This record gives sequence, C-alpha cells and structure tokens, in this order.
Amino acid sequence: MKLNIIENGPIILDTESEISVTAGGSSEVKKGPVYLCRCGLSTNKPFCDGSHRKAKFEGGGAELVVQ
Repeated sequence: MKLNIIENGPIILDTESEISVTAGGSSEVKKGPVYLCRCGLSTNKPFCDGSHRKAKFEGGGAELVVQ
C-alpha cells in the first residue's frame, strides 16, 4: 500500500485491497486508488472532488509506503 500526499492536492491511498469507509452515518466499500480530501472543502467528504483547485489550497507533499 502506498500513500501519496500530493503537493497542493489530495491524499491518494493506492492499494489493491478494498477499503471500507464510514462517514456521516453511511458506509461504502471502495477499491483503490482512493482520493481523499485534504483542503476540507469537498462536498463529497472524505473524498476529493477537486475543490482544492478553486480554493488554491496549499500544502506540502510526501510519499509513504507500507510493506
């Protein structure tokens, strides 16, 4: 599994495993890659909807690899 924190963008959870997400009283299962909001402005939280572009969100990037 790899976690990419995109500079000025979302967090990308890149995995072949299914991911169970529970938020706002509902659950859904997704298969990677999953794009997660980092700016807090997405209308589809916890998922990214591209709102960071309009907001000109700024944040550093990084990559983490789980083995």
